[in-house]
Amino acid sequence: MSTIILIAGGSGSGKTTITKNLAKRLDCAVIHHDRYYKNVPVPHKHNYDEPAALDNQRLQQDLRLLKANKDAYLPIYDFSTHTRKPEQELVRPRKFIIVEGILTLAVPEINRLGDIKIYVEAPADIRLIRRLKRDTVERGRDIESVLKQYQETVRPMHEKYIRPSKSSSSLIVNGCGTIKNIVEQVEEHIKNQKYR
Repeated sequence: MSTIILIAGGSGSGKTTITKNLAKRLDCAVIHHDRYYKNVPVPHKHNYDEPAALDNQRLQQDLRLLKANKDAYLPIYDFSTHTRKPEQELVRPRKFIIVEGILTLAVPEINRLGDIKIYVEAPADIRLIRRLKRDTVERGRDIESVLKQYQETVRPMHEKYIRPSKSSSSLIVNGCGTIKNIVEQVEEHIKNQKYR
């Protein structure tokens, strides 16, 4: 049976980098929560930072399949069109299934499936700086649109859903620390939980 590791935290906290490095050291499959976004008719008016933006029922079904040692066909989200592609991706059960995303601990039906729950913490200014760099350099957005989204949805939803979800975590790590130390800390936590 697969052990499900949930990794949550605010946008820009370091979740993806930690997940990527942790995945190199574990027998695992990685599922990014944002592949479960629903189709978006008007992207610039959409709130991507609330639980209702994601197909959490589908993720719950897929995790139950993997946990029962069965294959799962995951949706593929096209961020350029803001819609789900017709094809799906086959993911086979592994010893660990890492589910990474800002809301993985904030959605009760996903939270309940987690065996190990990790929250990545980082100061708001650091998270904003990282998000600005990512969205302008990697995604070609202008600073004004990034800041507008941050003020209107990212920050309010962080306060409403993401930060409170920290209380359900089994481990809180510092997203500003060195990756090597964070990954070692997470591995030690997994070992102590006797899931490895």
